[in-house]
Amino acid sequence: MDYDTDDDRVEMAEQLAGLDPQAAAKVFRASAHDHMVDDDVRLEAASRLHELDERAAAEAFRAIAHDYSVDDDVRSEAAGQLARLDPQAAAEAFRDIPDDRPRHGHPLEGTRTLTPPPPPSPPRPPRPPW
Repeated sequence: MDYDTDDDRVEMAEQLAGLDPQAAAKVFRASAHDHMVDDDVRLEAASRLHELDERAAAEAFRAIAHDYSVDDDVRSEAAGQLARLDPQAAAEAFRDIPDDRPRHGHPLEGTRTLTPPPPPSPPRPPRPPW
């Protein structure tokens, strides 16, 4: 079967799953590990792979979660999915994802930063007496 887009690969694998689950798992695995495939499609392929092969799905989620070229939100979602299969690997993945989001709990977080006032102007030279 010929496919034109990343989504077509996933759809083809879905159709193949009813006929040959092993072949479908290979297509899902290849899509989930392919760096040229859209991040969301990679995550979807890993999710579908979970239904066919949990071990391969865990590897796919781990690969996505540790891939620095993948959007951090997708990486976090992959790490969350990985948590159901391998909690220790998920913990490592979460530590690997930078947390740029504001944290809650401290009363000054999320407030504007106070800046000190500008320094005073230097003193003027004395006026001549005339």
